[in-house]
Amino acid sequence: MNNMNSNKKKLSPEQRDKLLGALKARFEKNMNRHKGLEWAKVQAKLEANTEKLWSLNEMERTGGEPDVVGHDKKTGEYIFYDCSAESPQGRRSVCYDREALESRKEHKPKHSAVDMAAAMGIELLTEEQYRELQELGHFDTKTSSWVKTPSDIRTLGGAIFCDRRYDTVFVYHNGADSYYAARGFRGSLRV
Repeated sequence: MNNMNSNKKKLSPEQRDKLLGALKARFEKNMNRHKGLEWAKVQAKLEANTEKLWSLNEMERTGGEPDVVGHDKKTGEYIFYDCSAESPQGRRSVCYDREALESRKEHKPKHSAVDMAAAMGIELLTEEQYRELQELGHFDTKTSSWVKTPSDIRTLGGAIFCDRRYDTVFVYHNGADSYYAARGFRGSLRV
């Protein structure tokens, strides 16, 4: 056994500094998303959680533009959501989950939203979280994003996604095995 896996979810000092710089700039540019929160406290929390920092880097690397959208006073955790204007570019053309991926006979997408999120160490936004995000700005006006699907819908073969059109947030359904160039997924991470 080699030690490659132990370093897998850790950033180099250069990657870490670059990510923290990008997160700080986004935090300061979008204070409306996190009124009353201080970057220094967020950064201290991030620096103490190298694996979470790796997950945030994955969010950033795939076009999610993660930003702080809340603070859980009970747990002390900061809550990050993907805040890119459109569904993250590096996570599109994916079906909903592995079962859906395996059910396709041909023209399979490369990935599923659920598996990609798990590999990144993040959670898909729920419909409720997606609606909270939309309170902070206008997102997915040209794209759409898979959201965590209730098990009863998934059991019947469906999955749900959301977008914003006509200044309104819509929730739709599709077969879980469908995928589109304009549909990705947004995630959340607690640090």
